[in-house]
Amino acid sequence: MSQTVVTKYTKICFVCGRPATEEHHLVFGQGRRELSEEDGLKAPICQGCHRMNENIRKIHGNPMAEKLSKMLGQAIYEAQIGTREQFRKRYGESYL
Repeated sequence: MSQTVVTKYTKICFVCGRPATEEHHLVFGQGRRELSEEDGLKAPICQGCHRMNENIRKIHGNPMAEKLSKMLGQAIYEAQIGTREQFRKRYGESYL
């Protein structure tokens, strides 16, 4: 996994604790994935939690999980990178 400001445990899924095989960009959609990549706003995740599995959508396709992901991304940005206004300018809106 490339640089992340979310956790030092880059080999463990941040949802279920299994071995992480992918990375989830906390703020995504409408070109925001690239910004998350630049800012390190991504977390390690296993394939089962990241993708639809047995008709269960743990993150993508689950409106509550998607909203919480973006809220977490903004909270981490504000705690470690910049202000709420800077986040709003960079990502186009505030999730908090």
